[in-house]
Amino acid sequence: MDSERTPISAKDSDDKNSSEISEVQNHPAMKQFLLKKLLTWGVELRGIHPVAVQDRTETHFNKIFFIWLSANTNILSFSTGTLGPVAFGLGLRDSCLTILFFNLLCAIPPAYFSTWGSKLGLRQLCLTRYTFGYYGVTVPSLLAVVTGLGFCVLNCILGGQALATVANISWTVGIVIISLISLFVSFCGLKVLSFYERCAWIPILIVFVIAAAAGGKHFVDAATPPATAPQVLNFGATIAGFTLTWAIFSSDYTTYFHPRASSWKIFSYSYLGLNLPIITLQCLGAAAAISTSTDPDWETGFTDGNVGGLVDAMLSPVGKFRKFLMVLVSLSVTANNAPTLYSMCMCMQTLFPPLVVVPRYVISLFATVVVLTLAIVGQHKFYATLSDFLGILGYWAGAWFSAVTVEHLYFRKGDFSLYDLRYWNVPSELPLGAAALGASALSFALVIPSMNQVWYTGPIASKTGDIGFEFAIAVTALLYIPLRRLELRWRGI
Repeated sequence: MDSERTPISAKDSDDKNSSEISEVQNHPAMKQFLLKKLLTWGVELRGIHPVAVQDRTETHFNKIFFIWLSANTNILSFSTGTLGPVAFGLGLRDSCLTILFFNLLCAIPPAYFSTWGSKLGLRQLCLTRYTFGYYGVTVPSLLAVVTGLGFCVLNCILGGQALATVANISWTVGIVIISLISLFVSFCGLKVLSFYERCAWIPILIVFVIAAAAGGKHFVDAATPPATAPQVLNFGATIAGFTLTWAIFSSDYTTYFHPRASSWKIFSYSYLGLNLPIITLQCLGAAAAISTSTDPDWETGFTDGNVGGLVDAMLSPVGKFRKFLMVLVSLSVTANNAPTLYSMCMCMQTLFPPLVVVPRYVISLFATVVVLTLAIVGQHKFYATLSDFLGILGYWAGAWFSAVTVEHLYFRKGDFSLYDLRYWNVPSELPLGAAALGASALSFALVIPSMNQVWYTGPIASKTGDIGFEFAIAVTALLYIPLRRLELRWRGI
């Protein structure tokens, strides 16, 4: 990563909406009026079009720290930690060590890709066109949309459960409320999103501190057999599915950062913003899940994997005040949903290029309807869905990350000037993508036998545990180099 130290002058921080304002002038009068109103209200109009250098004026680089911090300070991080003891039979010590080391490893890709936005002004999946090609990128774009939808659905179910626990409403009504709040923030765009994420983590952190303090006397490290390698690796694969997949959206949140921003500074902010909340809350979730046997109320609250009920039981010593705290817990998922919905809109435009003429905020409306429908249908299958869903995400994300990284570091020598932004949407001037697709697909010859899921256990995984995402990263990297050389020799791009 480069780390330019050139001072950023004040005159570089002109109106960041200049390109958006000029684009508004090209529309009929009535539409101009509506678009100008949206701009006045802080709504971002730009979709996947590159952010020009003169519009990359943001110099408050710690914003990316707060985006990652708030996006992961929520009940979903807590619930993922409960999977260690509940789904994989790990004790507290082994759960926490697995959480620590796998997150420290898996937070590197999203933190690294966060540094790319300021250098190129491109969204993450648009950047992927320089590896997978204009048409080939539809495969990772489709998988990214499915990933984003999955996380939003899980968040809505979790938030709806938590809200219903204290508000005397059905899970369905709770899901609708969570979805609408998430829609509002994602609809407005990155400016409002950054402001919201700067503040959203504070009350949620306070709630979890109170929960840990109020339920402290119930925390125990129940006796469990020594952890086996398969148990640790299986839980590690789930953690990878949670943390590593943030990489597919990373540069979306830094495209307005000044191009002379220090890459090391952005990386450090991102790495800390990811690890601090994820590791802390996942460890707390593991501790709470193990301790349910010490208190009948905790055990009852956690019936059928109701994580909201467990948190409510932990807060029971604070009396009626816990209802207010549980409302905050339920709303915590909106800080995760909002950036995910925002990035999904970009992924949809990359998946279906004709959608580039459809305003990003309109796609937010459509995505919310889809999320709402799926969450209502699947609301009573949360726990099984969480374990299965997270377990498989690391596989494709690992292969994708490997191909994009090798292209940048090996073939482009880590030089961002070798990305010709004039051709970001010109198929004939972009790589064919056969090498990236081929390397990723062929890696699954080893990934599939190394998978350990509820519905399938491969012959390698049956002996070692789930090492599918590790093979996805390593094998894709090894295969991409010779395949990309052949592609360059054949096509020259």
